[in-house]
Amino acid sequence: MTLTPTPVAAVSAVKDITTKEFVPEVVRASLEQPVLVDFWAPWCGPCKQLGPLLEKAVAATGGKVKMVKMDIDENPQLAQQMGIQSIPAVYAFYKGQPIDGFMGIQTEGAIKQFLDKIIKMSGGGAAGAAVAEALAEADKLLEENMIDEANAVYAEILGQDPNNAGAYAGLIKIALALNQPEEAEAMLLEAPPEIAKAKELISVRAQIELTKKAATTGPLSELMEGVLAAPDDHQKRYDLAVALHANNRSEEAIDHLIESIRRDRKWNDEASRKQLVTIFEALGFMHELSVAGRRKLSSVLFK
Repeated sequence: MTLTPTPVAAVSAVKDITTKEFVPEVVRASLEQPVLVDFWAPWCGPCKQLGPLLEKAVAATGGKVKMVKMDIDENPQLAQQMGIQSIPAVYAFYKGQPIDGFMGIQTEGAIKQFLDKIIKMSGGGAAGAAVAEALAEADKLLEENMIDEANAVYAEILGQDPNNAGAYAGLIKIALALNQPEEAEAMLLEAPPEIAKAKELISVRAQIELTKKAATTGPLSELMEGVLAAPDDHQKRYDLAVALHANNRSEEAIDHLIESIRRDRKWNDEASRKQLVTIFEALGFMHELSVAGRRKLSSVLFK
């Protein structure tokens, strides 16, 4: 009898874990390799769609990434500590820390690109490290308002990898930096389908939305005076938060939205909470301000 060898990709099974198992199965395990944590619940339809796609993509890495699943209904405390407000939510851990993540259903292409990025971030590919270094350089150039130089690096990256979500998002950020929101929105709509739902594109989509809102809020000084005069006027506080974020004062914007939620969580169909999520998307869910903001939000929602 001839035996068919078991493919390497099928060796590692996906494990369901509890809060007690989180440290050994995620924190400690991630000291050796990236660990993907899929936060889900039995009642969540999108979770059931995303789960098999994640498992297939993780298996295809041939053991470079480990995956575990955590039912947030059975383990609510950890989900609250992580600041998870909606599912599916997926976080990648490496060296004991979350290094990236996304929320919502994703395409197979987007999941593969996400895993490729995680593998590269953990030192799994020299070529990928070079691209990541170039992308970091371009992002820094853009932060320093060196638009032409950043544009050239993003374009070079896309020349090598047309589906590089970070570089494509970088070009959209350049359009926003040049005060061209219409062009930025057009570029977003024309994004390759393989990266249309990548977290980088979700982030710039949120930035475009915030930029458009900021154009209708009025002068920042007047908004601040209005909130001081009427602290329970949620619309004034909401507009102030939008304007603060547009002026690179995101931490203050987050604090004002959380204060609005504290005063009246249900105001305008939870507009303040939704706006807060948009800012987290624009910054990136793993940005230090987003992480701190989710903790502050949790303390308000669950006190």
